[in-house]
Amino acid sequence: MKDDNSRLVYSTQTGRIQEEKSNVIREKGDGIVRISRQTKGRKGKGVCLITGLDLDDAQLKIEAAHLKKICGCGGAVKEGVIEIQGDKRDIIKNELEKKGHKVKFSGG
Repeated sequence: MKDDNSRLVYSTQTGRIQEEKSNVIREKGDGIVRISRQTKGRKGKGVCLITGLDLDDAQLKIEAAHLKKICGCGGAVKEGVIEIQGDKRDIIKNELEKKGHKVKFSGG
């Protein structure tokens, strides 16, 4: 009889077996998209963090790609937060407002 808690954690052929990540459930926001600027832990390089978009991971990646193209810079999606390199807050705010989002600046 197989125990429900048993799982393969190591194989001599492939090494350590990584557990598959399930979709992380994020809390619903208040409907306001917030744009903040952060430099801490980035060797002085600033990024804009965009939070509050109620989209799933695939849609967030599409939105991040669109914003990176508009801003002409790089970025990433990490844990439901879009990171855009550089200080492009005004461009991002204008673009998100065109799409009907309520946008606020947060932080310093």
